[in-house]
Amino acid sequence: MSETILLIGHGSRNIEGNLEIEAFADMWRKRQPQWRIEVCFIEFADVLLDQGLDRAAGHASRVIVVPLILNAAGHVKMETPAHIAQARLRNPDTEFVYAPNLGADDRILQILRRNLLKAMAAMEMPDPKNTGVVVLGRGSSDRAANGEVAKLARWLFEETHHELVDIAFTGITFPRLETVVQRQVKLGMTQIAVLPYYLFTGTLIARIRKQVERLRMQYPQVCFSLGEYFGFEEEIFQLLEERVQAVQSGTAQRLGTMPCDGCKYRAFAEEHGEHHHHD
Repeated sequence: MSETILLIGHGSRNIEGNLEIEAFADMWRKRQPQWRIEVCFIEFADVLLDQGLDRAAGHASRVIVVPLILNAAGHVKMETPAHIAQARLRNPDTEFVYAPNLGADDRILQILRRNLLKAMAAMEMPDPKNTGVVVLGRGSSDRAANGEVAKLARWLFEETHHELVDIAFTGITFPRLETVVQRQVKLGMTQIAVLPYYLFTGTLIARIRKQVERLRMQYPQVCFSLGEYFGFEEEIFQLLEERVQAVQSGTAQRLGTMPCDGCKYRAFAEEHGEHHHHD
């Protein structure tokens, strides 16, 4: 059976973010030279979902669709399955298998812990008891996706000595970073580590850097340390490889039984016209 792995990135208005995903795919090809790996994007890029799916199907009897996305919100639950369904109609001789997104996983926690340690080292390893932590996610209109960020923050709290490990979001939902920082300062935190819950750079990463710089001016008595996004960490490659190998071994859920394909959330959203937005 000829097979193509189609890696789906979110896409960014900032070209550097899209180039990082392309570079990630190149690294993955070197790790797995026996796999044919192609890339497309959900938005803000040249090769979008429909073109990527058709191109992958053009030389494969099976396409494994792998979302390079942390949390399952509208893009994962509704948009991508809808595009896959249409691709199956256009390419009836090709099987499409939809692998799960990255999700909340112990290996994502490992990356967060490592980034927190680097942030603490940048502040000369202060006492965690008075060093607040903010796990900063993108934000979604899907409460389950926001809950994944909360889950990772709780896991991080459980495995460290920090008394405050909070969540914040850059948009769509609340609380926002400035509000969380204000609360932590009132509660006596003299250092704050901000940990982006993001895979690659983009316009929102640039926004976060500006926000932290502004907070440094607002709170000169507080030491801030901004962690890195996840990107090219070993654990991300491992998770994606597990997704693909599960499909190849026949243990993964197929598109027709994906929890998000045909689920009540997707059906309700489509019926009432609720679609993902970036406002």
